[in-house]
Amino acid sequence: MAAIRVGGAIRPLSSVPTRIALSSAKQSAVSSVRMASSFYSGEPEGPVLKTEIPGPKSKEVIAKLDKVFDTRSLNMLADYTQSTGNYIVDPDGNKLLDVYAQIASIPIGYNNPALKKVAESPEMVSSIINRPALGNFPSHDWAEILETGILKVAPPGLNQVFTAMAGSDANETAYKAAFMWRRQKERGGPAVEFTEEELESSMNNQSPGASQLSILSFKTAFHGRLFGSLSTTRSKPIHKMDIPAFDWPQATFPQLKYPLEEHAEENAKAEADSLAEVEHLIKNYHVPPCAVIVEPIQSEGGDNHASPDFFRKLREITKKHEVLLIVDEVQTGVGATGKFWAHEHWDLPSPPDMVTFSKKAQTAGYYFGDPSLRPNKPYRQFNTWMGDPARALLFRGIIDEVQRLGLVEHTAKVGEYLYGKLEALASKYPGQIQNLRGKGQGTFIAFDNPNRDEFLKKAKKFGINIGGSGTSAVRLRPMLIFEQQHADILLAAVEKIISS
Repeated sequence: MAAIRVGGAIRPLSSVPTRIALSSAKQSAVSSVRMASSFYSGEPEGPVLKTEIPGPKSKEVIAKLDKVFDTRSLNMLADYTQSTGNYIVDPDGNKLLDVYAQIASIPIGYNNPALKKVAESPEMVSSIINRPALGNFPSHDWAEILETGILKVAPPGLNQVFTAMAGSDANETAYKAAFMWRRQKERGGPAVEFTEEELESSMNNQSPGASQLSILSFKTAFHGRLFGSLSTTRSKPIHKMDIPAFDWPQATFPQLKYPLEEHAEENAKAEADSLAEVEHLIKNYHVPPCAVIVEPIQSEGGDNHASPDFFRKLREITKKHEVLLIVDEVQTGVGATGKFWAHEHWDLPSPPDMVTFSKKAQTAGYYFGDPSLRPNKPYRQFNTWMGDPARALLFRGIIDEVQRLGLVEHTAKVGEYLYGKLEALASKYPGQIQNLRGKGQGTFIAFDNPNRDEFLKKAKKFGINIGGSGTSAVRLRPMLIFEQQHADILLAAVEKIISS
């Protein structure tokens, strides 16, 4: 039940006089909405605010944590034992509707009962306490776990997977696969042995072929913060400062203008110019690209979109020049856009060469189909863990629930409803909701706000945990169990943030 502190006591919001509820900085964002989750029992009917955020208990714990852990990027302290469904709870008992979801990483709610069963299964216990070095000692059921989980939802045309630890790791191993694929092709095939010169020079970081290859990414892209992936990340300088980087090319990602229907000609030109730049860089850059990596929606860089036609033509260019196409679905994958994989919206003439994934999958890796993307020798694509069977089991449980409940289709419908309501708010407050984008992309929706950081901070006072991207975007990343009643709570809060 939605509640508010009045005169030192916690009272249901419905019992608070309207004039008090509307004027209080600590009010809940819910008024007439009284439905709980259709997917969860025990989920709150709306946000509950008992203290400021952070409250006294949170501040005490944060101070303790700061002595042993860097808390400068802390958003809010959470009590995950009390969080449930779409609601994140802090140590002071504040319950916020979470449309940020651990940076788009929680697919089917906090403390999901189906995942709890997976976590308590004998398979999971064995995977946790007997964690294998998968390249050397895979378990007897590893093929079955992959086939009934990760590979069950493999993008069309891709039937193999290399499992990894995180999104950055997934991209970096995909880059390695691309480099090895290209050099193997140049040598004449997998049967051609390395020369003594190649073997010796590689130990001195002077391998002649490898040093003359690059990965092409896009401006304002984000592909991770590890050493190699950082050379393709172009969204924020804070990630890249002081880290040596490779001399790799970047193309301009189309900067579309909104509403799309009012800027069709300008946007078509922006996409054509971007594609021309990609082709120019592939043909002329002094360190030739062997692969292009692209996000279906540039997420950390500001929720930047391009049309399906743009991506189809990008695929044609990479095919024409025998360059691999890597689609980074780390943030867009697993249903958030109303398709299981966002690139399914594109209707590509041929599949991407690799698709990387993590976040909502709770595991990570890259899918591929071409057998030549397997290195010609063992140990070339290798590390101790090569993923985590425990997380693969969790993803299998997520897949089962997503399919059982039809959550991809559900997200598409809720997204359509949410986008329509946001359009109405944008018409009412054009200076506050700008460049609304994400139509037809499920709940993967964003808009620009001139005082974005203040907007995000103020949202917590109205019971909403929400995030931003780029310099001015407010991005929505709700879970797949986000429903129309949750959308109504969010919409009411957005309007109160704007008008307060």
